[in-house]
Amino acid sequence: MPSPDPAIRDTAERLAAIARGAYERGWTLGTSGNFSAVVGTEPLQLLITPSGADKGTVTGDQMVTIDAQGRPADGAGRPSAETSLHLAIVRARGARAVSHTHSVWSTLLSDASAPAGGLAIEGYEMLKGLRGVTTHAHREWLPVIENTQDWAAEAPRVESLLREQTHVHGLLIRRHGLYTWGSDLDELKRHLEVLEFLLEVVGRRRDGHGGQTWPS
Repeated sequence: MPSPDPAIRDTAERLAAIARGAYERGWTLGTSGNFSAVVGTEPLQLLITPSGADKGTVTGDQMVTIDAQGRPADGAGRPSAETSLHLAIVRARGARAVSHTHSVWSTLLSDASAPAGGLAIEGYEMLKGLRGVTTHAHREWLPVIENTQDWAAEAPRVESLLREQTHVHGLLIRRHGLYTWGSDLDELKRHLEVLEFLLEVVGRRRDGHGGQTWPS
């Protein structure tokens, strides 16, 4: 359960609302997906959705407070199994909020784009919703990394990749879904909506609506 501090409880409720919104759009069905927000920097503390939580009904009171090592701050609650990835993104990008969704299009495109190492999206007006992007001519690159059951071991590689590719606004896990982040909850929500929209557009276009086909 989050701290009784009103600001932290407000962050927890807003984070839960974003998670419920993602569920309503079909991006976090079942118990999939996870969401976090930084609530302290010295020392580092995050609120994160609990493992196995239904994102359609999750509430602020269910959020788990974790430290920089991913341990529950008060010894209670079980944080997401992908906590180490959230921490890696926070460290590498200075993010204050992180989301992971399991939409149909992110799952399909992450698999189709894995041989190329990532997915390029360019030419769409919606790209201007991403931080620092001012033109539809922008080329957004979403790197694809392989899925694993041991994210604690894989997190350092992800952190290194994000420190090198400072221009990216998200990443895809193969056959798994999308990670994105923001400098606050509002930016996280915007980036999530923009990238999921663009993934669906690209996916539908490849599905035959735009004369393209999926790579073999």
